[in-house]
Amino acid sequence: MKTRSIVVLIAMSGSACIAVDLPRSSPEAQGISSSAILSFIESADRDIDSLHGFMLLRRGHVVAEGWWSPYNPDSPHMLYSLSKSFTSTAVGLAVAEGKLSVDDEVLKFFSENAPSNPSNNLKAMRVSDLLRMSTGQQSEPPRPADQPWTKVFLAHSVPFKPGTHFLYNTSGTYMLSAIVQKATGQNLLDYLTPRLFQPLGIEHPTWEMSPEGVATGGYGLSVRTEDIARFGQLYLQKGKWQGKQLVPESWIDAATARQTSNGSSPNSDWDQGYGYQFWRCRHNVYRGDGAFGQYCIVLPEQDAVIAITSGVRDMQAVMNLIWEKLLPAMKPSSLTPDDAARKKLEKKLKGLVLRPAQGSGSPAKMLGKRYAFPANDRKLEAITLESNSNDSSVTLVAQVNGVERRIPCGRNGWLKGQIAWGQFPEQPMAASGAWTEDDTFTAKLCLYETPYVFTIRLKFAGQELQYNAEANVSFGATKEPQLTGRAVGN
Repeated sequence: MKTRSIVVLIAMSGSACIAVDLPRSSPEAQGISSSAILSFIESADRDIDSLHGFMLLRRGHVVAEGWWSPYNPDSPHMLYSLSKSFTSTAVGLAVAEGKLSVDDEVLKFFSENAPSNPSNNLKAMRVSDLLRMSTGQQSEPPRPADQPWTKVFLAHSVPFKPGTHFLYNTSGTYMLSAIVQKATGQNLLDYLTPRLFQPLGIEHPTWEMSPEGVATGGYGLSVRTEDIARFGQLYLQKGKWQGKQLVPESWIDAATARQTSNGSSPNSDWDQGYGYQFWRCRHNVYRGDGAFGQYCIVLPEQDAVIAITSGVRDMQAVMNLIWEKLLPAMKPSSLTPDDAARKKLEKKLKGLVLRPAQGSGSPAKMLGKRYAFPANDRKLEAITLESNSNDSSVTLVAQVNGVERRIPCGRNGWLKGQIAWGQFPEQPMAASGAWTEDDTFTAKLCLYETPYVFTIRLKFAGQELQYNAEANVSFGATKEPQLTGRAVGN
């Protein structure tokens, strides 16, 4: 694999800091066989629906990388709770600069939003309790759109003594973000840019903001797969990057150590203890992770980092595959070159594709007809399918809340465009479509900067059109209730 030559020149603290792309290497040169990595990729491609991006670093070198098209190396990906590990890093940097301490009481930063008569447990809650998900709360405080989240958090009951009760608490991470902003005068994105993002070469990160104007902290960060890998490599190197100590080693050690117990199952990577917004794993590994399979996995004993973005329902299955295929393949010494296996791996990695819609049905009289729907909460008003005579592909035309949305659907592949869909604002999207039956057109819509792929099935029956939609992953139900439309006009 070739070493990239892109070099980004960054000005930081009045001096020039050069962030160079990660070096590339053959797997065998870094003590792992190409065939083992290929076995992992083939198993993931076959059994897990689906990974979006994958990078494996060994001894500081990228030995394998691949993206399931339309996902790609240049597009950012939503991290969800993997954002928490970046928030923890911001806290560590603020501590190192003397802006705050992990022993500070949380109420110290929010006198204006504190209850008039705070409980003893709330008064005892410290920054360290937020970091290790041990706030003493029995349930996670909500984050309503019309109230300050900090005030809602502080008003929430704290029945347990802080530090004694583990509760995964995204609102607690938001409080860390708010504390960093209070202590430094900058939101997380602005604070981390010169201290972390720029030195690592992480370009154009974005972070969602709360109604208070505070970075959401526990989620909301979007970066590229390689940026996740760089972050993991920084932690593997105990906070040092290109000879400069970006994050104190003492913070790396504390953040990734077992700070609290969170379960007892020997077979679960969610029961091995929790650090400062990092999970402990089996095999003396630690990770940051986010919903639907966003992983930054650091293997200190193997000198390795694994970065994965995905849209999976079973996150443990991905971890199990890593332990089965990759972990035992990491050897202490370089291996004999295996050009045949390496070329086979590279071919597989370059040809990865998210499964498009596929079918060989033959549509009859459905094309060009407009089907109108009665009023519904999705505000879907009408659908028309238009044929492209050049290649027999289909454009899905949807009228949604008075706006026409045209979605060209690739035939046996993906076509990229820009569109708003469902609850998502306008953004990059790729679409694929096929007649899966003579009376059924199936479209897949991939928002490839997110984990989400929507499958829409349009079943035609006489003058009626049955509309069914399903998401690959969701925090709630994945399937939407069926809508039925009727043909209008000629």
